[in-house]
Amino acid sequence: MALFSFIERWNLSPREQRLVRALVVVAVATAFIGAPLGVESIVAAKRSENAEMRQTIAEVQSARAQIREKQAKKDAIAARYRTKSPELGPLLEQSARKQKLDVTDNTDRPAVPIGKRYTERQTVIHLKKGGLLAISKFLESLEQSQLPLAVTRLNLRRRMGEPDAYDVEVGVSAYDRAETPVSSANPAVSGAPSGKAP
Repeated sequence: MALFSFIERWNLSPREQRLVRALVVVAVATAFIGAPLGVESIVAAKRSENAEMRQTIAEVQSARAQIREKQAKKDAIAARYRTKSPELGPLLEQSARKQKLDVTDNTDRPAVPIGKRYTERQTVIHLKKGGLLAISKFLESLEQSQLPLAVTRLNLRRRMGEPDAYDVEVGVSAYDRAETPVSSANPAVSGAPSGKAP
């Protein structure tokens, strides 16, 4: 080989020439073996980077979906509070009469501030001799009213000697949101109302 003939011109001893030849063979073999291994390690590193980038992009896309879902819930809550609930007494009496329930009385409680932006109005009504189906439909109609209402009290007493007849005390709270913060008697209370309505 031309390379080995070049080594012979250096006036080296035969032993030194053999060592130099062995060194050249090892260097050439290392270059042939090492280059593909180096390229493979670079490719593997790039693949790992690409996999990490794909995972990051997937997480960002997932986070976008979660953000959209949270925003939709927030918009739904805001829409629910956009319309102020009517006076609870007449509303509850009307809903009860639709189910043929007899309302004996209703009591309005004073509005109570909850946090900085919400107030709670509560009305308690009493129903006489109501059947379970009519009572459950009455409560269902309140739930489906799309108003910020929550049943906060329910006391059922069975009437003795009468089948499927109950006297019921129902407390319903309406939550109103003020655009400007309301002053609260209890400054430790903050945030949205804890009832089911929000």
